Amino acid sequence: MSKQDIAKSIGQKIIVIIGGLIAAYGLEAVLIPNNVSDGGITGISIVISQLTPISLGLLIALLNIPFIYLGYKQIGKTFAINSVIGIASLAIGTSLMHHVPTIITGDALLITVVGGIILGIGMGLALRNGGALDGIDMLAVLLSRKLPFGTSDLILFLNFFVFIIVSFVFGFKGALLSAIAYYIASKVIIIVEEGLSGSKTYKIITNEPLKMVETIRDRLGRSATFNTVYGAYSHQEFQEITCVINRMEESKIKGIIREIDPNAFVTVYEVVEVKGGNFKKQNIH
Repeated sequence: MSKQDIAKSIGQKIIVIIGGLIAAYGLEAVLIPNNVSDGGITGISIVISQLTPISLGLLIALLNIPFIYLGYKQIGKTFAINSVIGIASLAIGTSLMHHVPTIITGDALLITVVGGIILGIGMGLALRNGGALDGIDMLAVLLSRKLPFGTSDLILFLNFFVFIIVSFVFGFKGALLSAIAYYIASKVIIIVEEGLSGSKTYKIITNEPLKMVETIRDRLGRSATFNTVYGAYSHQEFQEITCVINRMEESKIKGIIREIDPNAFVTVYEVVEVKGGNFKKQNIH
């Protein structure tokens, strides 16, 4: 590995640790004192810690061991190492922060929103930098290869049973609030991983391909590519335009399409990451 690669690897691990500590703070300062849990292995650990004298940090570390091994076998060594670091920081963080002051009490909605956001930021930072703070995602990835269900469906299914278990300790209200907090955290994770701006790919089939591309270039400063496609029904060749934009430019490109060819066939895809090429927009002023 070059010095640059080593520095990047160390930087990622530091951010994973920070993510674990942030998630720990969300649990100990917001959720757990208000009888609200997390999902996944962390949620099960919280339930057991409420019923036994075993500390939450120790349970998080122990219960995630088989899933770390699973991540090593299914995803790779680097992911497993970063996950060990993340889960260890979460476990240690919950132990060190066990007696921190509770920052919110009473308002159930505010508790779930703030707790979910803090938890999501921590988990998102870990995932964005090649690690994980909970083993249930790894289990879902493995099961998706064995069963005719998607990973997200299996995560939802597995957490359904987790929240049933939570209801025996925190009651139905606590389980419901836990599910809401987990949902909010999952959305925040996506924002942290992808960024607030994000990107989208527009694929446009139009009768005015050259005019469409020129207008996109002149008004948005974006380049585009052509791909020749063949209509199975019409038996005609078309020029399909592919253009990657950020979310703030979406209303503009929709306006351009409506203006030039209201009958254009348009498909839109979410883009997780864009690198290289000429994605950096040109100056249009």
